[in-house]
Amino acid sequence: MVAGCVHINGEFVELEDAKISIFDTGFLHSDVVYDVTTAWQGYIFKLDEHLERFAASCAGFRLKNPYSDAETANILAETTRRAECEDGAFIHMHVTRGEYAENSRDPRLCENQFACYVVPFVWLWGEEKSKAGINIHMAGIERISSKAVDARFKNFHWGDLIQAQYEAYENERDDAALCAADGSLAEGPGFNIWVVKDGVCATPDKNCLLGMSRKSVIELCGMENIPFELRTVHPDELRNADEAFATSSAGGVMPITRVDDKPLGNGAPGILTSQLFDSYWRQREAGWCGTKITDILDS
Repeated sequence: MVAGCVHINGEFVELEDAKISIFDTGFLHSDVVYDVTTAWQGYIFKLDEHLERFAASCAGFRLKNPYSDAETANILAETTRRAECEDGAFIHMHVTRGEYAENSRDPRLCENQFACYVVPFVWLWGEEKSKAGINIHMAGIERISSKAVDARFKNFHWGDLIQAQYEAYENERDDAALCAADGSLAEGPGFNIWVVKDGVCATPDKNCLLGMSRKSVIELCGMENIPFELRTVHPDELRNADEAFATSSAGGVMPITRVDDKPLGNGAPGILTSQLFDSYWRQREAGWCGTKITDILDS
């Protein structure tokens, strides 16, 4: 049995017992927003900020979390405790539209549904590859326009991302980087992208999720006195970078060591990438930006 726990329909259940209706529009139409955080050494990372972003995603999709932020925090903490992985957990929460009312397709009449699951910590590309570096594919698939689906809101509209991953796998590469309609670099499936040139880090400022790990790196750059820029980034900047890395809750800071099979630098994780990786995990071990699970449950 896989370790973990689910909270769904107001109950805590084992992973294999978690069920969602096939009539839920979250299943039928990907009408879902979600958020992901992690627990490490007994602390949930940036909990208040994740809940704030989750609420913004709900509002952006005209969804309503049936639980308050305080109730949601307690559910996440209790689910993590029951999953018995407080020292290293992947925490996923979502709100679906719910089922249509009888003889209606009016989304306003749906009863929105909250669920979350907690499993042991997940590395985006497996622990070894996430630390050693990946070969990223510059996808021909275009990232969906933020005018259609606002990338700032974390959602299940992954059609473009999945097709880009297929492109990457068909070219025997590890994952994909997508560009926006204007040709600028956007993001990857579930991760933000950073390039490093001449000692300066840069990441796209539009057409991408404003990731929490992305924000963490911005904070770490300030702590480590590393120059950084939030701006339009062109795909050739990734191809010709001195080094590059991805940021995601599923690993923090993860090296990109090749682009379309071409090595960046010497083909190993770069100096600044390694510095930020070490700083991120050193801070996480110390409870940086964390809310103690036992404190949530005792409140």
